[in-house]
Amino acid sequence: MITIPTISLRHGDSVWSHVGGEAATSLNTGNPVALARALAASGFRRVQASDVDGLRDRSESIVGIENIIRDGAVGVQVLVDTQSSDIVDRMIDTGAESVVVRACAIDDPSWLDSISQSYPGSIIVATDVQDRRSITRAWTRGLPADVFELVEELTGMPLAGILVSLADGNGHTSHADLMLLEDVTETAALPVLVSTSLSSMNDLRALEHRGVAGVLLGSVLYAGTLDPRAIAQEFN
Repeated sequence: MITIPTISLRHGDSVWSHVGGEAATSLNTGNPVALARALAASGFRRVQASDVDGLRDRSESIVGIENIIRDGAVGVQVLVDTQSSDIVDRMIDTGAESVVVRACAIDDPSWLDSISQSYPGSIIVATDVQDRRSITRAWTRGLPADVFELVEELTGMPLAGILVSLADGNGHTSHADLMLLEDVTETAALPVLVSTSLSSMNDLRALEHRGVAGVLLGSVLYAGTLDPRAIAQEFN
């Protein structure tokens, strides 16, 4: 299992620039390239970059993401909140390892199949899950859908993986969540990445034990709750 720090950009700057925490002092930078380099120096091999204002062609954050990719200190997967082949093309052409597509792509299987065929092994599909239901699919279709239905739909597409975001809201990953993830990893013919609440190294070990391929790290890393080097050393 690998751990993947998230770098969120607003107006071209990292939004974590003012976060404190002794263990994360070296990560407190508003410069996204400097932050990516600091994460690489801690031992991380991949980050997920996103524009929290929404990826747009002329966004300062798009340029910031491209700068992280071109710098080459660490591999980059880019989270895209819009169904735009042009943005996907741009990120892949810049050198992104993969592109994460969200709700709009899930409800347009023809587009998703087309873009995954264009970039085999480079597209990750993200969905929010709660109580074994794909909330993402519920938003787009107006009705709940079992996450395993989504996994079945994705089978056969040349994807890089599926990203499951657990909408637990409880500040921790519950036993039920862990059992769900174990079922998903056993069912999916794709690597399963996870975004969920974490508070300890044991939380990460529990996810690894369930067959999770990668875990996204956000506030737990930047607030200094966990030591970046210790995480990277054990899980990368």
